[in-house]
Amino acid sequence: MKGVDFINTHKLINAIAESARQKSVEAYIVGGFVRDLLLGKTSQDIDISVIGDAVSFAEEFCKKYSFKLSAVYKKFGTAFLETDGLKIEFAMSRKESYRRDSRKPDVVPGTLYEDLQRRDFTVNTLAVSLNNDSNEIIDLFGGLEDLKQGILRTPTDPGKTFDDDPLRMMRACRFAAQLGFKIEAGTLEAIRKMRERLIVKNDSSNVVSQERITDEFIKILSSPFPSTGLKLMFETGIMEIVFPEIHRLEGVEQRKEHHHKDVFYHTMQVIDNIVPKTENLWLRFAALVHDIAKPATKKFVEGTGWTFHGHEELGAKWMKKIFTRMKLPLDKLSYVEKLVRLHLRPIALAEENVTDSAIRRLIFEAGDTLEDLLILCRADITSKDPKKVEKYLSNFDKVEKRIAEVEERDRIRNFQSPVRGDEIMRICGLEPGRKVGILKKKIEEAILEGEIPNDHKAALEYLYKIKDSVLSSEV
Repeated sequence: MKGVDFINTHKLINAIAESARQKSVEAYIVGGFVRDLLLGKTSQDIDISVIGDAVSFAEEFCKKYSFKLSAVYKKFGTAFLETDGLKIEFAMSRKESYRRDSRKPDVVPGTLYEDLQRRDFTVNTLAVSLNNDSNEIIDLFGGLEDLKQGILRTPTDPGKTFDDDPLRMMRACRFAAQLGFKIEAGTLEAIRKMRERLIVKNDSSNVVSQERITDEFIKILSSPFPSTGLKLMFETGIMEIVFPEIHRLEGVEQRKEHHHKDVFYHTMQVIDNIVPKTENLWLRFAALVHDIAKPATKKFVEGTGWTFHGHEELGAKWMKKIFTRMKLPLDKLSYVEKLVRLHLRPIALAEENVTDSAIRRLIFEAGDTLEDLLILCRADITSKDPKKVEKYLSNFDKVEKRIAEVEERDRIRNFQSPVRGDEIMRICGLEPGRKVGILKKKIEEAILEGEIPNDHKAALEYLYKIKDSVLSSEV
């Protein structure tokens, strides 16, 4: 962790340091930028703590170099600059105090010690002076040792830290997932005790907004080690508050000699399996929620054991409610719904004597999500028995091969009836209406069943063959 030249990491930081020396302004690089460089990671977010008027310093710096500040918050003594791929925050070194009904602090100027003390975790309290080129790390709260040990702890009493700003509990889980760190025992216990501070109510009394909670949750899911953060959320009770449907996945119920796999920890294994395969956040989200309705559909059948019939359909139906409550982007809803609804289908195709028709229907229904669906299904193959996993994966290889063969031959994905609605109306003498849709659907079904090939000539011949029967029937 030694030998990092923080000031010369970027020409912009060097320029800020030069301005601070010329203006005799006491300024420091603090927080995540220092932490990440010590861990060998690159960071585009830079926090500059200024003893005194940070806004004036930022304005004078930007004027000198012809930059334009992105935002200024004079009440908090903060200014933001986004340029050259960097996000720089100039902030007055400050002391904060909180009211219990708000995570927005009352701010007064403070010393460097007071500024670092108010931060969430010791690994984020490290600082480097911009007033000399020594690159010496200022470590007032043991952050360097915690960084070496991979530990997250608060610089002051954790109970007060989380009471002041409950979102820091989510951030603890997020940093654990991003950095692969452990949360120190006292800090972890404080999260358990303070977790109810994260409850979002249906009024204006919330300390933390749903949007901020969801933002941290999404960062956990996007991280290199999502299951680390998700398990911490579960173990501390945060999951029960933030995402109760996931919390309820935990638990093994037994009846006689039968038991089913703990769905929560199975889901964590699916997450671990899928993370190396994709950075697609919403595919990871689908992996998290694919079995979400199992507790609601669980039933014991004598001679069979535990069953979860229909959990995929019910889970898909729950997605709109979950997206709305968590304020997730609704333009991703249909994608996740489809993956949850179809996640059992490819596995079922591993059985012998599955028809080409069944494969065509899967390709058609999955559409553009087919590749992602197959990634999800492969990740869903979990067992403590390596031989079973090997066998299931081998069977799935055959399924994927067959899907590829049928798709190449029949060109089913995202297909529409080769005979368009206006052509059906002209040939059959119809006005727009239900019978046009029936005829079009029958042509599509014939293609999916393999009765006719997926081309215009065959579809047109089939239309002439069936049209009189459909037109003469009552609808």
